[in-house]
Amino acid sequence: MTSKDKIARRKLSLLELATDLQNVSRACKVMGYSRQQFYEIRRNFQTFGAEGLIDRLPGARGPHPNRVSAEIEAAVLDHALVHPCHGAVRVEQELRLKGLQVSAGGIRGVWQRHGLLTKHERLLRLEKTTAERTIELSDEQTRLLERFSPEFRERHIEAPHTGSLVAVDTFFVGTLKGVGKVYLQTAIDCHSRYAFARLYSSKLPVTAVHLMNNDVLPTFEAHDAKIETVLSDNGREFCGRPDQHPYELFLQLEDIDHRTTRVKRPQSNGIVERLHRTLLDEHFRVEGRRTWFETIDE
Repeated sequence: MTSKDKIARRKLSLLELATDLQNVSRACKVMGYSRQQFYEIRRNFQTFGAEGLIDRLPGARGPHPNRVSAEIEAAVLDHALVHPCHGAVRVEQELRLKGLQVSAGGIRGVWQRHGLLTKHERLLRLEKTTAERTIELSDEQTRLLERFSPEFRERHIEAPHTGSLVAVDTFFVGTLKGVGKVYLQTAIDCHSRYAFARLYSSKLPVTAVHLMNNDVLPTFEAHDAKIETVLSDNGREFCGRPDQHPYELFLQLEDIDHRTTRVKRPQSNGIVERLHRTLLDEHFRVEGRRTWFETIDE
């Protein structure tokens, strides 16, 4: 028996007791009700029967008469999927341009009914929709997901076959006394997870070209594989004027496309970032405590 059923049975007992005693005041005193409550209970019982004894919350039953139509509600939900960071006023203005009349309060009501009242909840809906079905994400949606979702931002890069995408990056290892700063030039095939790396004392386009020309390309040619695309950040050792920059010219001579990550978003090249973190934690910091290195060759 629920709490509502218990309250209804108590009210029914009040009515029966008043009938038996033939005294409303005394029955109310015994059951702990006021006379006004007794008459309201009796009126509801006479009008609605047994269901009149169940407490009812005030307000409209079912959908509110002022609720927006199904067409407008669907438009609001679609807009929240395409532009999850737009506020209620912005959505109202965009929908009015499309000929749909709805207020900002009505939009917030739709969001509240579907659990989308906050920007974070709308972004989670976009990510969930992307995971459940294959949809074409716009640049705005991709940018928002990369900004607010760590899992989406650090996802693995997908490459269908060896050589389809080779990720490159430069990592600052540390400083050697008498040598100066030491940098690690890294290249990794995103399909096979096979990596190449060399240490250099400078961070220049020449060192990036040296790794590709001496290690990466010969290995791919030995296995009859071709590098189709190289992915790098926007560092000066990788990017520059296509007609003057050594690295850009080298890729053009080898017929290799050059892709770059978004500005200030190096996480989109996360496969190299994780490799550098592993090398730093499991090799450089460990060996640096055991051995005193004096040259890059060591």
